[in-house]
Amino acid sequence: MSPAGAALPPSSSLPPIRALITASEEQITAALQNLQKIYCPLRLPVAIHAPSHRADKTAHLAPPTPVDSGYVSRDEASVSLDLEEALLDLRTDPFERETTIRWLTALIGRADTLAFSSEDSRDSALDDAAFILSSFSDSADEEEPEHLTRDFLFACPLASENVQVQLNDAPLSGTDHTDVGLQSWGASIILSEMLCSDPKRFSLTALAQDSTIIELGAGTGLVALTLGKLVPSINHGTSPRIMATDYHPTVLTNLRTNIATNFPHPTPRLAVEALQLDWASPPDAQKVELLIAADVVYDRTHAILLRDCAARMLAPCGTFWLMVTVREVGKFEGIAATVEAAFIEDDVSKSQDGRKLEIVEKTEIAKRKGTGRGDEKGYALYKIGWA
Repeated sequence: MSPAGAALPPSSSLPPIRALITASEEQITAALQNLQKIYCPLRLPVAIHAPSHRADKTAHLAPPTPVDSGYVSRDEASVSLDLEEALLDLRTDPFERETTIRWLTALIGRADTLAFSSEDSRDSALDDAAFILSSFSDSADEEEPEHLTRDFLFACPLASENVQVQLNDAPLSGTDHTDVGLQSWGASIILSEMLCSDPKRFSLTALAQDSTIIELGAGTGLVALTLGKLVPSINHGTSPRIMATDYHPTVLTNLRTNIATNFPHPTPRLAVEALQLDWASPPDAQKVELLIAADVVYDRTHAILLRDCAARMLAPCGTFWLMVTVREVGKFEGIAATVEAAFIEDDVSKSQDGRKLEIVEKTEIAKRKGTGRGDEKGYALYKIGWA
């Protein structure tokens, strides 16, 4: 749960656009109030000051909460960001900003279909939405960039030089609410850094030439691209097959762009391949020595799907490294806990020789200042294998 008066990240708290028609007046009003805490903390919309002329007018926003009431974990010993920094993280996060703009635009465009108690309430909410939306264009003629290029540099003690990866964080499509794979998330950055700083922990120094590595839910492909550059540099030219997989066509298009950017010179075999993969229907014939995934659990069914997918793809001596993001606020609160629950179920998949897929090791990782999004408390890294 979030602290009283805390601001929630728009990406995990706004009513879904496709469900706006069924959202209540209270839900929409609360969402607008939360957005004002983030983006308009020092001024109020005109609609808030206007006196109510009708007894049933309920859609007014409350006065803004002071800036230092931004949300963070209740356990301040485990999270380094103070309240003010957490709120600033939300306000400056381009992903949260784009999510908010898209939601407000949809709200205004569908106003006539929304369930309000009166026309005055509807008009008040629209005024508030328009005011918040206008705050994004206050910086004169500056336009939001369509694409954000991000450069990552990871140090590796076993390599002769640092691992460099350049990513294109593409804008969200606006038509598919599941295209969050177009953005780079904190867990993929943390995991990529860990792979480079301690390759032996992940058995990267012992990979055979014909081994296979697959990233599930690759998104922008940061982890797979990092492996594509790291593994050959620490294995004297050994280059296992590395596949970055995702399900969504838009995400795969951006992923292929990122692969071409980082590996521009043609080779007999691509250093990293982009392939479509549905967790519910993975290929049985593919036996993988290393499966890896970062921040891909966003629903209570995802952990079970991942578990069963890994059971069908993982080689007898293979390892599945799964990093999940721990969130304590918004609609993803508690989702991380579903991973451990999935591996104590009675229907856990077993191998042909009767072995069971189990969590072998768990490492808790604290959130790092300046990495990740505002709703992230920390991360849990699971080592999963046949036991």
